Amino acid sequence: MARVCQVTGKVPVSGNSVSHSNIKTKRRFLPNLQTKRFFLAEEDKWITLKVSSEGIRTINKNGLFITVKKLRAEGVKI
Repeated sequence: MARVCQVTGKVPVSGNSVSHSNIKTKRRFLPNLQTKRFFLAEEDKWITLKVSSEGIRTINKNGLFITVKKLRAEGVKI
């Protein structure tokens, strides 16, 4: 599975690693992804999501059911 947050859509971005002598080499900045299980009480089942730490905070703020409903409306299979 790709390194993409299922809630926020965060993906790896590229940039430069800069040495002390100012030599620049390409590198990737990866999102802080966690595989996390959530209990969806409305459907009485566990779901596993690959979410970033910001995605976990979004779920805590808006609620799991509303977030899952919005993801399913966008066509994400959960």
